[in-house]
Amino acid sequence: MSVPGPHNLSYLPADLIPKIGTDRAEGVELQLLHSGGSSFALSHLTNHNADFAVAGLPSIMSLRANGGKTVGIAAVDDAPLFVLMVRTQLKNSVKRVADLKGKIIGVSTSSLSSKTTTQQLFEILLQSDGLTPRMVRIVPTSLSWPEQAALINSGMVDAIMTTEPFASRLQAENKVFFLANLADPDTAAKIPGAGFLHATLATRADLIDSDPQKVAKMVRVMRRTLQWIASHTPEKLVEQLDIRDQTERAALLECLKQYPRLYSKDGRFSSKQLQETERFFHAAAADHPAAQALKAESVITDQWAGRSR
Repeated sequence: MSVPGPHNLSYLPADLIPKIGTDRAEGVELQLLHSGGSSFALSHLTNHNADFAVAGLPSIMSLRANGGKTVGIAAVDDAPLFVLMVRTQLKNSVKRVADLKGKIIGVSTSSLSSKTTTQQLFEILLQSDGLTPRMVRIVPTSLSWPEQAALINSGMVDAIMTTEPFASRLQAENKVFFLANLADPDTAAKIPGAGFLHATLATRADLIDSDPQKVAKMVRVMRRTLQWIASHTPEKLVEQLDIRDQTERAALLECLKQYPRLYSKDGRFSSKQLQETERFFHAAAADHPAAQALKAESVITDQWAGRSR
């Protein structure tokens, strides 16, 4: 399975699977292939380097709008976490998103066939304050701690559109401040479909046709993992990950406590969340006719995970 990370908070359930043995409970041994972001995870999936991937549902929709055949098969997250963080040295000059005009911004890399959820959100944030992507300089970055910390510490970027726990860890080190945080109601109010489904377990349509039992088993693995998370403390989760770096452990634990409703409890798709995702995706792809015609319902199957309101 291909997944952004490691230890990206939104995708943490995938990292946990081999640690707690929910794969072995289903008679399989999961091999994780960490990637720089959701477009890379989906690329591994479509190129048959992996049979499953975890990626943002808006990224999966972007791939489908460009002819891809990926299908969401279970919800992983219950709330999207994204932060637009800015280098502390710019605190006096950058007060709002519009102040980023002409600045260098790190954004998770998209591909020709799929725009990352991170980039979709960043472009909507720019538009909400009167900017277009051409008014800033976007440089690619992965959703990993080493690269993002290096970009901020070196001053190679002025800001990064990122996820947790990297943002909070850099904030705690006084390296960045938060310009926008999707967990903040003020930021969420500016984003159409702010309650979209982020991390989603996905596979290829051809695998569903050729080996539905394999797909069903992977969904059961993810559901077991999500149910384990729901019944254990954040301390126990971090303990199971066996992270040696004490600073990383502490940052991860703090974020897990801060966002208690981050993960789905059972992998079921929420009809309301799918509606939010569709609204978000359409706002991010206003100039793409195929994307505007795409429904969130058409890129998922709830055959194995189920559905809730």
